[in-house]
Amino acid sequence: MQILNQLKIEEPERKEVFLEILSDKYCRLILESIMNSSKSAIEISREQKIPLSTVYRRIQQLHDSHMVRTSGVITEEGKRLFLYKSKIKEVNTRFYDGKITVDVVFNTN
Repeated sequence: MQILNQLKIEEPERKEVFLEILSDKYCRLILESIMNSSKSAIEISREQKIPLSTVYRRIQQLHDSHMVRTSGVITEEGKRLFLYKSKIKEVNTRFYDGKITVDVVFNTN
């Protein structure tokens, strides 16, 4: 039996921010792209056909909301290259009796 790392978001303001980010198609495309492997902004841009400036803006939003992990490497040319990976694997929302519940399953890859 596999135990998944889960979090129930309780704070109303945090729920709103989380749902707002997930309602953005570019944020969803970026999360989908980096769900299983770390990628650079350029790789995400090319793969998802999103303008690079949009990728950087959305990555910043995702990072500020703790939905993306950032790591870095130094290329052979000596340049810094940042890689992004989704911290979340799954989000479950439910609207019942006037209340919204948001459950997050963390990405363990």
